[in-house]
Amino acid sequence: MRYVTRPPGPPLRPFIEHFWALNDEPSHGRERVVPSGTIELVVNLARDELRIFDAEGNPAACRRFRGALISGCYGQSFGIDTRDHTAIVGVHFRPGGAARLLGVPPGELMDLHVALADVWGERAVELRERSCAARNASERFELLEQALGERLPDSPPAASAIATALRELDRPGVAVSDVARRLQLSRRRFIEIFTRDVGMTPKRYARVRRFQHALSLASSSPSPAWARLALECGYYDQAHLCREWAELTGLSPSRWAAQRATTVKENHVALPPRGSHSSNTPRPEAVRL
Repeated sequence: MRYVTRPPGPPLRPFIEHFWALNDEPSHGRERVVPSGTIELVVNLARDELRIFDAEGNPAACRRFRGALISGCYGQSFGIDTRDHTAIVGVHFRPGGAARLLGVPPGELMDLHVALADVWGERAVELRERSCAARNASERFELLEQALGERLPDSPPAASAIATALRELDRPGVAVSDVARRLQLSRRRFIEIFTRDVGMTPKRYARVRRFQHALSLASSSPSPAWARLALECGYYDQAHLCREWAELTGLSPSRWAAQRATTVKENHVALPPRGSHSSNTPRPEAVRL
């Protein structure tokens, strides 16, 4: 796998974490993308199509899009076909960062993939064509940065209640009602604003970010101590972590650990062929380490 990233220039830095390019022809045919609490813009350079599956990669559930799309904030995993990895570039937005750049409120993209052309029209088609014609990842990053830079508003962003809320909800154990109170908003109004600008409810976001914290810690250890990790990340206990891990990824922590030997992009997990015993998603209540 050849995977390259680059941070954006200063004007876009508050909104975008990095641009990325992937060239891959893996032996496994399917991958599962786990929730991250962020929005992604993806451009397939190899062909003018991207395919999205349910978490099990069921062909009957395949949704097809033109070769550039927006992936909204997902609360659960979804499947992709690795043949779409031959040549692909993308934008990894910061949580809440896409609201000022995409032209559509992130709340309208929750648990959805949307063709970029449905939002940007012919400019999306032009962006993909120019990206395909570019000579390397660096030139493609420049094209993406230029296209998004042109969408920046003239005035700099004001201090945002959402930015404060994102920081608060990244801390383990913080209640949504407490964050709303600190922002001097009613709980209902806070949920409405947060969902519109970030792309998922604050409760769901906190759940996903807690999982992401656990995922980061587990990924850095050859043999994660799941019980200690669960408490460190704000879960009630190890069983709580196991249930939520299975609900968000379709895999138990132990099965995830078994699959991580295969190199994949961040927030992806390689899956065995359909029909093999290990591809069956565990029911959360049956998960065991």
